[in-house]
Amino acid sequence: MILPDFKDFPTTGRILGIDWGARRVGLAVSDPSQEFVFVRPQLEYKNEPILEKIVKIAITEQSVGIVIGLPIRSDGTESETTKMVRGFANELSKKTNLPIVFTDESLTSFEASENLSGIRNKKNVLDSESAKVILENAIAIIKRIRK
Repeated sequence: MILPDFKDFPTTGRILGIDWGARRVGLAVSDPSQEFVFVRPQLEYKNEPILEKIVKIAITEQSVGIVIGLPIRSDGTESETTKMVRGFANELSKKTNLPIVFTDESLTSFEASENLSGIRNKKNVLDSESAKVILENAIAIIKRIRK
């Protein structure tokens, strides 16, 4: 089920973070206390059933919810990519009962690239590093709601 905001999203337990891309999907997961976030290997659309693989990862990681980065233009409007991410989330929600919520992914790729400034071949890890930033931002929102 796709939630409109974090109000009813789990405040404890592992969360799976996703940075959707047309070629690759970056993944990150929190620890059960939602204090730390760890990158996971990104997935590529090479004849792989991406949605099924994500559901298996969510089960393996014992995730209680999924956060997906949503690209919003600086003026607040949605792009074609935004629509594709929403479509991806709708398809994912048909395959899992975990709550799914979107969070703004503005500047996450830039921040992820900065985090990886010492790494030569960023292509293999950038999307998952972006998912980590997305998830860290989402956890900050969740913590504000808890108070």
